[in-house]
Amino acid sequence: MDKRNLALLTDFYELTMMYGYFCKGKHNQIATFDLLFRPFEESSFCIAAGLEQAIDYIRNLKFGKDEIEYLRSTRAFSEDFLQWLANFKFSGSIRAVPEGTVVFPYEPLMIITAPIIEAQLLEAALLNIINFQTLIATKARRVCYAASPASVLEFGLRRAQGPDAAVYGARAAVIGGASSTSNVLSAKLFGFEPKGTHAHSWVMSFDSELEAFYAYADIYPDNCLLLVDTYDTLKSGVPNAIKVFDYLKSKGHQPLGIRLDSGDLSYLSKRARQMLDAAGHSDCKIFASSDIDEYVLISLKEQDAKIDIYGVGTKMITSHSNPSLGGVYKICNIHSEGVDHPKMKISDNMRKMTNPAIKTVYRLFGKADNKAIADVICLKDEKIDSSQPYTITHPVERWKSMTVTDFYTRELYEDIFVNGKLVYKCPDALTIRSNTLANLETFWEEYKRLLRPHIYKVDLSDKLYELKQSIIKKERESIQ
Repeated sequence: MDKRNLALLTDFYELTMMYGYFCKGKHNQIATFDLLFRPFEESSFCIAAGLEQAIDYIRNLKFGKDEIEYLRSTRAFSEDFLQWLANFKFSGSIRAVPEGTVVFPYEPLMIITAPIIEAQLLEAALLNIINFQTLIATKARRVCYAASPASVLEFGLRRAQGPDAAVYGARAAVIGGASSTSNVLSAKLFGFEPKGTHAHSWVMSFDSELEAFYAYADIYPDNCLLLVDTYDTLKSGVPNAIKVFDYLKSKGHQPLGIRLDSGDLSYLSKRARQMLDAAGHSDCKIFASSDIDEYVLISLKEQDAKIDIYGVGTKMITSHSNPSLGGVYKICNIHSEGVDHPKMKISDNMRKMTNPAIKTVYRLFGKADNKAIADVICLKDEKIDSSQPYTITHPVERWKSMTVTDFYTRELYEDIFVNGKLVYKCPDALTIRSNTLANLETFWEEYKRLLRPHIYKVDLSDKLYELKQSIIKKERESIQ
């Protein structure tokens, strides 16, 4: 879908490492990398997003003449390496969680197995794509959760950090639960119905507010939503909207409602609702925008604001309160001479330690209620026998355990690429949004609440835990 050549969308050290592998004859060594995110304060889980663009990037990844010539100009690489790049084509395998999946810290969103030189090249671009879209989908989930039962439209185009953030951020917001977007290009690309009404400039371009409203109603008699706060919301805007709505109904049309974009949204919405109802327009909706996020929405709900639809822009498209996800791309295995060599990052900061080996993740559900009980990160070949009681254990504090019965399991990953061939078909964004909502329904409300959610259990299997501890012990002993 993206027609630009993104081969150079990478950090320079990825290329220098690749050249190092090439020079040392290690470039065909098979490595596995995990793309995952660490815990962050705002949300205990994320909504996976960005896979479609990641696939598009990998499928079209090639070094053309311009890219090779630019790299030649850096004088950092030999001609034989540049020739290798000119013939580059991804040959590895990727497993990933589908977009719209609820995912937790340390669970890989993508697992990339390929010659190490190929896998290394993907790091920066995949993190750029997956980090941003997962972040915005997660923020949108929070905003939509706080707004419910009111719906949310994505309005962030003019405040997004550039065209890519606007287009793909709108898609991610819809995946996270927004009903549509004002972004026409994103709507065209991803199959949404674009939404929007008029701005204050429309009203101010006429001699009077009432004239502007009538003009808009004449053009869109069956889709008339009027912005009522240009001059005075309650003394001018709403009364004039009511006059126009009376006119439309007399002609057999059904007006949509009004939009508030400034002032005390709680007070104004309640007064506007009273005025509309008294005038016989209880079927008209109240739309609100103006620097809204989930925290504003919680407050508006507590005040019993009478708002049916929210337009959320800046604070959702930028994830204003938490502007980065902090995803990482870490090697977890080297396959050499037919043998796997698990790898892990060891740090004095426990949050930065990784889990070794090629892994999979199982989600356990109760048979009686189909609700998620816990996730278990396992070694790739491990199976969980749901016909027997299964004990899950805290990934660090191993004295904390729980035995689960009457459950079934679901593996989170699907094959995306197998030996360089794409084997996965991406659903459209609206289908992904439906999958997101269905995915969220499998979690108890205690896990989804915005403030101090209950901590969902994500545990390590005994085999993975023991492997991790043995690697830590071995490394510690080697440096003493």
